[in-house]
Amino acid sequence: MKDFTESLNLPVLPLRGVVMFPKMMLNFDVNRARSKSAIDMAVEGEQLIFVTAQMDAGVNEPTVNDIFKVGVVCRIKQVVKEDRKATRVVIEGLWRGAIIESVPNDSCLYAAIEPFGNTRRQSLTTRDIALMRSLKATFERYIELAPKLPADILFKIGMANEPGELADFVASNVMLDVEIKQMILETVNLSDRLEVLIDAMQNEIFIMSVEQDIMEKAKERIDQSQRDYYLREQMNVIRDELGEGGEFNDIDELRKKIAEMKLPEEVEKALLKECSRLERLPVGTNESSVIETYIDTVLELPWNTMTEENIDLDAVREQLDRDHYGLDKVKKRIIEQLAVRKLSDKAKGQIICLVGPPGVGKTSIATSIGEAIGRKSHRVALGGVRDEAEIRGHRRTYIASMPGRIINAIRKCGTRNPLLILDEVDKLSADYKGDPSSALLEVLDSEQNYAFVDHYIDLPFDLSDVMFITTANDADAIPAPLRDRMDVIELPSYTRVEKFNIAKKHLLPKQMQLCGIKRKNFRMTDKAIYSVIDFYTREAGVRHLERELIAILRKAAVAILADPETVVRVNDKNLDAYLGVKKYLDDISAKKDEVGLVNGLAWTAVGGTLLPLECVVMPGSGKIELTGSLGDVMQESAKAAITAIRTRCERYQIDADFYKNNDIHLHALEGAIPKDGPSAGVTMATALYSALTGLPVRADVAMTGEIGISGKVLPIGGLKEKSMAAYKSGVKHVIIPKENERDLADFDPEIRENITYHPVETIDEVLALAIVSKKKPAAKTAKNSRKKAAKSASKRVEVTAKGSLF
Repeated sequence: MKDFTESLNLPVLPLRGVVMFPKMMLNFDVNRARSKSAIDMAVEGEQLIFVTAQMDAGVNEPTVNDIFKVGVVCRIKQVVKEDRKATRVVIEGLWRGAIIESVPNDSCLYAAIEPFGNTRRQSLTTRDIALMRSLKATFERYIELAPKLPADILFKIGMANEPGELADFVASNVMLDVEIKQMILETVNLSDRLEVLIDAMQNEIFIMSVEQDIMEKAKERIDQSQRDYYLREQMNVIRDELGEGGEFNDIDELRKKIAEMKLPEEVEKALLKECSRLERLPVGTNESSVIETYIDTVLELPWNTMTEENIDLDAVREQLDRDHYGLDKVKKRIIEQLAVRKLSDKAKGQIICLVGPPGVGKTSIATSIGEAIGRKSHRVALGGVRDEAEIRGHRRTYIASMPGRIINAIRKCGTRNPLLILDEVDKLSADYKGDPSSALLEVLDSEQNYAFVDHYIDLPFDLSDVMFITTANDADAIPAPLRDRMDVIELPSYTRVEKFNIAKKHLLPKQMQLCGIKRKNFRMTDKAIYSVIDFYTREAGVRHLERELIAILRKAAVAILADPETVVRVNDKNLDAYLGVKKYLDDISAKKDEVGLVNGLAWTAVGGTLLPLECVVMPGSGKIELTGSLGDVMQESAKAAITAIRTRCERYQIDADFYKNNDIHLHALEGAIPKDGPSAGVTMATALYSALTGLPVRADVAMTGEIGISGKVLPIGGLKEKSMAAYKSGVKHVIIPKENERDLADFDPEIRENITYHPVETIDEVLALAIVSKKKPAAKTAKNSRKKAAKSASKRVEVTAKGSLF
């Protein structure tokens, strides 16, 4: 082949990370469209193409400014189109060339190329011979260290007797940076080219020798059974050579920290084992990250940290009274448990479960308890939790595993004896992932939770010092085994007086402060507060009441901003200007003595209510109509009332066949409201008796009680709420079952002073008290019942008909 001396216009092929040399054979795949066009154009011509390296391998569509100007004119030896995307090309380098200028071409890079450097053979000098020998010796040393080089390459080196050819051959077969190879390609003087190449190879040999030393030292540290950790040992040697042994120092410090924490023997042993595993793993792997997270989590747990309690019963009682009005039974129970704990640290108090309607202060009083005794508290919301792992934690084999909510709450509190409030424990539900309520059995059992094992921690943790208080809206929704582990305390709905005191002493001052309203600018009368309670809210708690007070304060804030000196006065006369028309009306009650109309007392989830019952007897065929959205239990009570009256037909001179010759219609007013429960039995029996005899019922009397078919009056629940409804409606006398007499002790003095309670045992006593008649019934116990009705009791029982209307 002849050297060319004139410029040629050739297609240009940019290479990424490769420098072409003369006499060098190279095969590679071409994927870029413009490069393929350059190959096609060269094949259609004389098969010559100019090959040069890109300055930046990341450029996908290089221009003339993105490539080195000096390259090699090559001849295309073979082109194989393997598929639609890639083309395999084999080229042979011919001469050095340089780009003179770019030639416009739409399909590919095209440029004018001229010869670069002296392509003719030159006479050798003594220096050239010495440099060639030095290069050959250096290359032999390089081959000893370099992996995967052809065995016959030394033979080809020995056959090279021209400096330029030797330099190009060596440069094309050694691992050097693109910039260094390009510098060798652009060096015109042969002696200088040899020197540059020798210097570059000496530097590369030094790096390779250091690398080999590192590998040999790594091999000395491991034996046959530790080959799996070869890469890890290489990293260790590198860190030692650089003086950066930080990781070993971190693990040593971790071991030291574990020893200083005085952990239980089992825990310390497990953590040290994890440290050993971490030490053998490569840095940055997924498993090492999992182990590091696990160790950090375990060390964050308060294994030996205890918060010192300050159990001053007087101070606790004072704070509870200051934060919450009423709830005396809950406060008393808390004081009792704290008193026992103060006397003995070994006492493990039973878990308290506060059960009551929404908004009665279950969660807030639990938080106040923690503040009063100096314990850190944390609320754990359990509503809607379905996965057992939420309680016990996830095993570490799962991705993104973490401790359960109990261990996580203790970690956040930073103490081993916090107060944990398990909120909405009745809202737990089970599915295919497990039953979280079953997982709580161990947590809430003081005989078992001293060694509670979370699946993530997988180590026993003592929960016996944790004070648990759970809350629920419905005790019946709590599984029986879990409920058996807790001391259930019922929080009934607030009475009218309790709501008034809560609003006046707590809600209104708090919201005035939040709204930025000063006392001098706002006044609200007691009657206005009562009117908000009576006519704008129907709830067991005080959340809606608080929202109504906020609505009043918002309108007051507008007036105060308009005139900072104004005083907003809210009373029962102008209340509708702030809250609109009344949302609820007074309970319907009998205004005068009427036949067949009796004032019944009802219990609802939002408090007590007065619910009159009507009874009409008409000639007919013995049909019994029960209306007013009555439930099954209440319908059965109506049948029991009819039977009780039938057994007394002779005593009260009633037609014994009244149930055959008449149609009886019993109706509970407010028919749109569903009603159920057994405690309307005496009310129905009294209404039926009045309708049959034509004798009116006293309008100032209300009654409640379950009736048996023999006429006995049986106990009921919700008497406190029912009594409040009677008081609010102006009823002066309330007939109650004898067994409920003990409930009167816990009633507000205001109620006991304004209502006369009449405890009874049979329907005969009820009729003697409620029926207006000049002729006394023939009941033997009528006289004694009036004496018994004047007595009151001193004890109270829990509500036994929870969830029932009566």
